[in-house]
Amino acid sequence: MRVLVVTAVPVERDAVTRAFTDRPEVREVPGAELHRAGPVDVLAGGAGPAAAAAAAGVALASGAGTEPYALVVSAGIGGGFAPVAPLGSLVVAGAIVAADLGAETPGGFVPVTALGFGRDRFVPPPALVRDVAAATGAVTGDVLTVSTVTGSAERTAALLSAHPHAAAEAMEGFGVAEAAERLRVPVLEIRAVSNAVGPRDRDAWRIGDALTALTGAFGKLTPVLEGWTHHDRID
Repeated sequence: MRVLVVTAVPVERDAVTRAFTDRPEVREVPGAELHRAGPVDVLAGGAGPAAAAAAAGVALASGAGTEPYALVVSAGIGGGFAPVAPLGSLVVAGAIVAADLGAETPGGFVPVTALGFGRDRFVPPPALVRDVAAATGAVTGDVLTVSTVTGSAERTAALLSAHPHAAAEAMEGFGVAEAAERLRVPVLEIRAVSNAVGPRDRDAWRIGDALTALTGAFGKLTPVLEGWTHHDRID
């Protein structure tokens, strides 16, 4: 079973491959490098949902050999909603939600689905979510995809009001999920919490701790993924 992992930046990519080897095999795909380590091919696709969707789509369509990908994972660091996801914790998405895809109106934000087109969420395989969370000690909840990172208490409150099950926010998950859906590949999102969602305070960020947690999470995933492959994937 081969798994495609899409991160935003190289430091996240390297945190994932470090769980398997210090010397990943590098393969070229159009516009990117795939770093192969153990059962995963990892690429740093860029920040934001558009870059993530493009990178994931190209990698999925190009393939990395004769074995098709059985799963796509959006992974990296992200912001955690307190108290559900404290600094250094892990979050596995029960739903991947486009939190700012829609329209602003005099009455407030209207999601794209209420406008009558598109979709604003993807649901990863529930059994896989449960097993990954159990293996890694992660919490589960909605992971919000945003194009602008939250930096105020007011925006945090608005997001939690609209998405009461939110556990984390990041910038790429929904884009990766869109690409995976088009090619009919299941998707998962895993985030290691580097900062609290709220007023922006760079001094309080713990990026190193989050990257270490991300490496640890992927180090525990191989038995889960192998077990999932050998069972019915429909929950």
